[in-house]
Amino acid sequence: MSDRGFPADQIDTGRPHPARMYDYWLGGRDNYEVDRDAAERVLSTLPRMRDAIRENRAFLRRAVRAVAESGVHQIIDIGTGIPTSPNTHEVAQGIAPRTRVAYIDNDPIVGVHANARLTGTPNTGFALADLRDPRGILNHPIVNSLIDFEQPVALLLVAVLHFVTDQEQPEQIVAVLRDALPPGSWLVLTHGTNDTAGNDTSDAVKIYQETTATLNLRPRDRVLGFFDGFDLVEPGLVTISEWRPEPGAEITRYGIYGGAARKL
Repeated sequence: MSDRGFPADQIDTGRPHPARMYDYWLGGRDNYEVDRDAAERVLSTLPRMRDAIRENRAFLRRAVRAVAESGVHQIIDIGTGIPTSPNTHEVAQGIAPRTRVAYIDNDPIVGVHANARLTGTPNTGFALADLRDPRGILNHPIVNSLIDFEQPVALLLVAVLHFVTDQEQPEQIVAVLRDALPPGSWLVLTHGTNDTAGNDTSDAVKIYQETTATLNLRPRDRVLGFFDGFDLVEPGLVTISEWRPEPGAEITRYGIYGGAARKL
């Protein structure tokens, strides 16, 4: 279940795209030379970036397990990026097979790969939409065919809000989505920061300015504000490797905060 038939002129391969750079750092093949060049330039200024991205992915898997084990069996994953296994639906449905997952992204190339990989997957769909238009997401027919907003929903905003500028009012965007969720719903969120980066991030930010989405790093207090109206679960808002690590896992404080919370 997905959007289909993306016009070729919607697919911009002349500029790097964060989703395809992310795919490259994860070891994927669904990227272009322009994406690989930009990703390598970021690594030259932030050598731990690849490790941070992979840890962000591990955080996603742990958080989705927590959601599924809590009894919430419908998920909206916004800014999902190019599908990388195990993806959200694979983790959640491995625990609760009837979990319904709506993937959202604004990159038509992500949609092409989602179409190919999700075809025939039950209770799972993809919608081409933009986080900057939260009402468009909430009203999208694919979202509404999968998600019952009378029942708790897990909203995933993993490594996506830092591509929304202050002028685009990210707090208001989250508030619109929050207000559509019933009590007992989850918000799972990660966000880049300068607080713990350990390196000068200015060059990396400049590289992202050349992509299709600028990078907006924010301090902990700003990230914490996205959870207004939610009750953070343990261990609260921490760096991603500190959030419910696997036994024996190394704790490295990358420049990404992560947290999960329940709606009051």
